[in-house]
Amino acid sequence: MAIRRLAEEGRLSGAVVHGGLVYLAGQVADDPSLDAEGQTADILAQIDALLAEAGTGKSRLLSITIVLADIRDAAAMNRAWDRWLDPAAKPARMTIEAPLVDPAWRVEITGIAALPDA
Repeated sequence: MAIRRLAEEGRLSGAVVHGGLVYLAGQVADDPSLDAEGQTADILAQIDALLAEAGTGKSRLLSITIVLADIRDAAAMNRAWDRWLDPAAKPARMTIEAPLVDPAWRVEITGIAALPDA
C-alpha cells in the first residue's frame, strides 16, 4: 500500500496518507502574532487545505488533539473552532495545555481523517 507525504518540510510532512487515513502533523499558525482565536482560525484553514490535497475534508475527521500553551485560551480557541466545525460531523477531540516549541505559538492542532470510501 502506497504512502503519500504532503507539504514536506525539512523535518516533517504536513500530512501523511496511508491505509485510507490522513495523519496530520501538528499545525501551528503562519502568523504567530495573532491571538489564540486568530491562530486557531489560521490553523483550521491550513487543515482544510491539507485535507483537500489528500482528497478528503473536515467532515471526515475522526480525531483531533488541540494543544494550548495557556489553557485560559480555551474560550478563544473554541470560538474559532465552533465557527469552523461541521456540526453534523464532529470528530472526537482532546484539548490539553502544554508548552509549545515557539513561545509565540498559542495553539497547535493535530488529527486523523478518513479518506472517502472508494
